[in-house]
Amino acid sequence: MSEAAAESTKQGGAKAKSDLVYASAEAVLEFVQRLLVANGVPGDDAGIIAGCLVVNDLRGVDTHGAVRLPGYLDRLRRGLINARPEIEVKRVTPVVAAVDGKDGFGFVVATRAMAEAIEMARAFGVGMAGVRRSTHFGTAATYAMQAIKAGLIGMVFTNASPGLPPWGSRTPLLGTSPLAIGVPGGQQGPFVLDMATTVVARGKIRKALRRGEPIPLGYALDAEGQPTTDPAKALEGVLLPVGGPKGSGIAMWMDIFGGVLTGAAYGGEVGDQYKVYDRPQNVGHIFMAIRPDLFVPLEEFRDRMDTLVQRVHDSPKAAGFSEILVAGEPESRMETQRRKDGIPYSANELAPLQEEAAKAGIPPLRLLS
Repeated sequence: MSEAAAESTKQGGAKAKSDLVYASAEAVLEFVQRLLVANGVPGDDAGIIAGCLVVNDLRGVDTHGAVRLPGYLDRLRRGLINARPEIEVKRVTPVVAAVDGKDGFGFVVATRAMAEAIEMARAFGVGMAGVRRSTHFGTAATYAMQAIKAGLIGMVFTNASPGLPPWGSRTPLLGTSPLAIGVPGGQQGPFVLDMATTVVARGKIRKALRRGEPIPLGYALDAEGQPTTDPAKALEGVLLPVGGPKGSGIAMWMDIFGGVLTGAAYGGEVGDQYKVYDRPQNVGHIFMAIRPDLFVPLEEFRDRMDTLVQRVHDSPKAAGFSEILVAGEPESRMETQRRKDGIPYSANELAPLQEEAAKAGIPPLRLLS
């Protein structure tokens, strides 16, 4: 971690902390589950959705946590998310499954699809599930970690609604389309990489808007194609791909995998959950699970992962850095902290949740004193 970044976070955090309220993970989990059930979601599915949202909050991915729930409930009430989908799974080959999500909650569809990939991988070494007719599924890392918990390597690819232009264009066509890779380790812990194909995820732009904060230059362009620090103007314009043409190319790859290959929407046709209300999203995903002992014994694999991670940690530090971290470690540290201190919410983030509770006739989210 950069020393400058750590100090900035420390100084800014002290000021911002007084503007936040906190809730325990257990309270948020119970609240979200009850709210979903009150809106017609079966208990088991509500538990899956709540678990996915809370783990994102715990890991510091606030943009994909409980604050997203009011938007999902709005689409549910509009009939754009199917509360009780009869998810269809068809084995195409012994190691490939086609999954029709029937417009269900992406969390439920994705969890089911990765479970299918895991089952095939355990039997045959590898497993892949392709999904169509899904909806927003939160963070890709959630399902990579699902594979890690099963002792497997997990890979997740998805397309998304238009948010970034192909390189050289000024209008959105491709999605931010995140991808994730999770690898189980040994004593050093797992490797969990989750990244969007844009400089920053759209959720972070929306978080800045909710909290009345500017965004850095270089994140996005406004509707006129000009750089902007205004999150509202950024959401009206386009996000910029990470690495220029490289990020644009990866975004197209995600659209091929998630959309073209699976039979889901693609090429700008995935519905934006915040703008498109006349049809379901039809998001497409690919989930892969791989046994880590295909080429070397499992213990040797874990030892090799530990060696690699330790070598990364021990690399000479560049100027301004106090330590070198591996993907997934900052989130793991945040989870430890938030399980102790609680999950923070701003007033603008909490109000819609409490309004949904009142509408559903359930108690408000219980806050820590």
